[in-house]
Amino acid sequence: MSLPFDLRSLSLFVAVVDHGGFSAAARARHIAQSAVSQTIAGLERRLDTRLFERHDRRVRLTPEGEVLLEHARRLLADASATELALKELNGLVKGEVRIGIPSMLGSYYLPPLLMGFAARHPGIRMTVIEAGARRLQAMIKARELDLGIVVEDGSTCELETEALLRAEMVVCTTRDHPFTARHSVTPEAFLSEPLVLFQDGYFHREFVDAMARRLDIQPRLTFQSNLIPLTKAIVSQGFGITTFLRRVIEEDDLSAVSFDPAAWLTLSLAWQPQGYLSRAERAFIDYALSQRDSL
Repeated sequence: MSLPFDLRSLSLFVAVVDHGGFSAAARARHIAQSAVSQTIAGLERRLDTRLFERHDRRVRLTPEGEVLLEHARRLLADASATELALKELNGLVKGEVRIGIPSMLGSYYLPPLLMGFAARHPGIRMTVIEAGARRLQAMIKARELDLGIVVEDGSTCELETEALLRAEMVVCTTRDHPFTARHSVTPEAFLSEPLVLFQDGYFHREFVDAMARRLDIQPRLTFQSNLIPLTKAIVSQGFGITTFLRRVIEEDDLSAVSFDPAAWLTLSLAWQPQGYLSRAERAFIDYALSQRDSL
């Protein structure tokens, strides 16, 4: 069977999309722009369809290009996994673990785990990517990430998951806020306060949005920030309250009060069920699961 494309042309096609144009893709690949243009033109000719709309040096995918992009990413990921599997048969183990972690976990829960693994496997390089929980799930599904930490809910059913830790979401206020005199705070009371929240796509924000939808209450949003130190500073100055995992505020001059009822999240290690995991990645999964009781 003769195919109208090869891996090199698909790789350059994806590079044009990811870098936003032919010139940028050529610079990133250290080749002439004419080579990129000729490759894409040849691909369009063999597929008998236009992949890009070109306007004033800008490129935009056509509907046909969008379809090809989805399949091209999958084919390239499969090709990379195949190469890795064959290398590992010859003892050439991949020396890198790429893991995506939400910022609250990366800063407050997982450093001992990551450093413990690095100490046990000094030849393996760790690459940690911080992003919102939904973005991480999408990256794993698209095979742009091998492993990630996700919040266990109905949206993770397409991934292979193993529960890693269970953590409590609490109300975060100044120490002189009226809530600190309470044993717990109802969602209704929390949502009646001015709030400092993460942007969409982070489990911190989704936790609050889900609470608000369930109670049909419009949150009083005063600040949005994905930066934990900035969010803490805003709360400490009395401009609003927020919610964090309990450990995030244990060492700060802020107060943590449980919700009523208490709000617990299960955070899991996730990966693509059909994806190839290297020996290094499997070693990390085994090590992480062995350390669950200490997280």
